[in-house]
Amino acid sequence: MRTALVIGTGLIGTSAALALAGRGVTVHLRDHDPASARTAASLGAGTDTEPEGTVDLAVVAVPPAHVAATLAEAMGAGTARAYLDVASVKGGPRRELQALGLDLTPYIGTHPMSGKERSGPLAATADLFEGRPWVLTPTKDTDTEVLNLALELVAFCRAVPVVMDADAHDRAVALVSHTPQLVSSLVAARLEEAEESAVRLCGQGIRDVTRIAASDPRMWIEILSANPGPVADVLTGVAADLDETVRALRALQSPDEERRRDGAAGVEDVLRRGNAGRARVPGKHGAAPTAYETVAVLISDKPGELARIFADAGRAGVNIEDVRIEHATGQQAGLVQLMVDPKAAPALSHSLQSQGWSLRTP
Repeated sequence: MRTALVIGTGLIGTSAALALAGRGVTVHLRDHDPASARTAASLGAGTDTEPEGTVDLAVVAVPPAHVAATLAEAMGAGTARAYLDVASVKGGPRRELQALGLDLTPYIGTHPMSGKERSGPLAATADLFEGRPWVLTPTKDTDTEVLNLALELVAFCRAVPVVMDADAHDRAVALVSHTPQLVSSLVAARLEEAEESAVRLCGQGIRDVTRIAASDPRMWIEILSANPGPVADVLTGVAADLDETVRALRALQSPDEERRRDGAAGVEDVLRRGNAGRARVPGKHGAAPTAYETVAVLISDKPGELARIFADAGRAGVNIEDVRIEHATGQQAGLVQLMVDPKAAPALSHSLQSQGWSLRTP
């Protein structure tokens, strides 16, 4: 691939453009808002000038509702040898293109499974997709050269290609992406009118659950409008579980011992099913989940403290597999939770204590 046109210079489009430009591809940028394309160009994602001839690949990075029309316009103008989109739903846009009677041999639907709470070109990074799944949905009509160019794009972005059927993809993202967004927003919405004394008690758990609730509502309305059926199906199951859990919790308030036992069993059932589901979430680099041990270290909120603790851990010869920071309410301090191989935890704890760090029970 030598040339590409990225249509849509938001977070995903600009991140893909940055990755392509970093690999020596001549990237042209187009957006309905010229200021957005200029911003992406100023970041080094390419040029906001139109290509003089046919490019090798056109990457359509617009909201799902506009994918078909944007692709139809680009294909009608003979813009590229191959076309793909990066929208978060795949079945609907393909059916819209088929309804327009377009030749779909030069097209493939794709979806990089990566993003941020922030949107727009200023949030883009060249490594946004690194190590993340990138779904490809070829059909029997997809030209081999088109598939190869799509795979080249995925490789340039250092993502991991995953081949799926378009409708199976839409059901999958309804479960693992779209429903979590709504559930996070529903929990966060409970905080809107909460007493200030309650909000001040927020810890890492509520921060974890509500992190993605900070996402742009306008963007999510577009996404959910393109995949409402599968999301509603998942939420129906969630609603049934919620009803059962509410009934179980009410039973725990009963003066009748047998009802309390039934209530406890109901709550335990949903918690255990949650354990089982969580255990299926892929671990580091997409491998099987690994159980890590947590070494919790008290840390002050001063410049250089995180770098110092990582350096001290490195001197102990221990690899940090994951890290979380829990800030103390009303204090310039917090707990850094270092997740490590269980066999390495005792050595790390001893080494950090010997270097003056204060350890806490996580």
